[in-house]
Amino acid sequence: MSIRQFLFISSLVLTLQAQAQTPGKTTVSLNQALQAARSNLDVTLASHNLSAARADELSANRSPFPSLTAKLGAMDLQNGIGGGSLLSEKRVDKSIGLDWTWERGNKRELRTLSARRNADAAQADLEEVRTQQLLASYAGFFDLLTAQEKLQQITLIERSAAELAVSAQKRVRAGDLAAQDLARTEIEAQRAHSDVQMAELDRQRAALVLRQLTGLSTPPAQLNAQPDWPALSLHPTLPVDLNALVNERPDVRASQARMLAAQAALDNSAAQKHSDITWGASYDHYPGTSTALVELRMQMPLQWGYAYQGEIARASAQLAQAQDALEKTRRMATLELQRLEYEALSTAQRAQSYEADILPRARKVAEGAELAYRKGALPLTDLLDARRTLRATLLDALSARNDHAKAIGALQLRTQPGVFAFSN
Repeated sequence: MSIRQFLFISSLVLTLQAQAQTPGKTTVSLNQALQAARSNLDVTLASHNLSAARADELSANRSPFPSLTAKLGAMDLQNGIGGGSLLSEKRVDKSIGLDWTWERGNKRELRTLSARRNADAAQADLEEVRTQQLLASYAGFFDLLTAQEKLQQITLIERSAAELAVSAQKRVRAGDLAAQDLARTEIEAQRAHSDVQMAELDRQRAALVLRQLTGLSTPPAQLNAQPDWPALSLHPTLPVDLNALVNERPDVRASQARMLAAQAALDNSAAQKHSDITWGASYDHYPGTSTALVELRMQMPLQWGYAYQGEIARASAQLAQAQDALEKTRRMATLELQRLEYEALSTAQRAQSYEADILPRARKVAEGAELAYRKGALPLTDLLDARRTLRATLLDALSARNDHAKAIGALQLRTQPGVFAFSN
């Protein structure tokens, strides 16, 4: 097989693969993969954390329960309690009372506010987990697509190497080629066959990763990624207001909410210095003395020698920790956005260089070597070198396209998530 035939068949195979599904294969689009990743197991776990945080908010937003007290007292064991009904005649002091704690210092509101801010953080965590899963699935999709096209290219190379070996055998029998050159072509064919096996293994691995991220039920051997390469963008830019973009990120909003929760927890710790008062009242029935006695009472802790300094100090330290975590998250988010912009630009330039310059030149060199070998003007060694160079260039170009696709996708998911439309 000549280089021209190889390139033609390669283009034909890729075109047909893009237009129709391979029999026995299930083709998944990028949008389908991302939609499945939005509700995978990691996202489900994060949603359960959010439900638990909302339940904590509900638990915090309540006042202390009142206490009901009933007792029997003043029972004379020496002289007895007399006869008659226990409720109305026996000399037993019967009492029933109710006690209720009045929380002072705005404790309930502060406790609820802290729980609400933690729930807001859990909501932002859910969004961040979903974004992370989208990023991973986006990369997994293009890793699978790259592995597919790599397998196709290497399969064609194997076929070309096998045909060259068959041709060499005929030439050896005709006395037109040395046996050593035949051995070289056979070794190249065997290496190409081994490369096909490794490429198929890489495709299976990529399919397994995508299946794990998306939860798709399609077996890895049947899972195919629909060819959907993004256009090369040589001028990816971040929005002008980078600070606003950073503050809108879910990981930053989660850190912000945790800082506010820590502030509310500190205020609640300081509110402990306002002692809660427990009010109570009871009704007493004591035959022989009075059948209608009322007791009013009040109790409160006396904060002698301790004013919750430990709780306040701990809450202050946790607030400082949350503030530092927020600052760290903001810095990391800013650096990540800048890195994504740089990666999108550099990978686009690299992919463009391969597509417009390096790969066409490698094809031209290989075609020239093929023509020269057929005319007897080039030794077999140089032909094999030209084919190896073309193979390496084809795979490098595919890798460059994959790197660009993942870089531009990560930048868009972090800056313009709305560009990915999802159907319910």
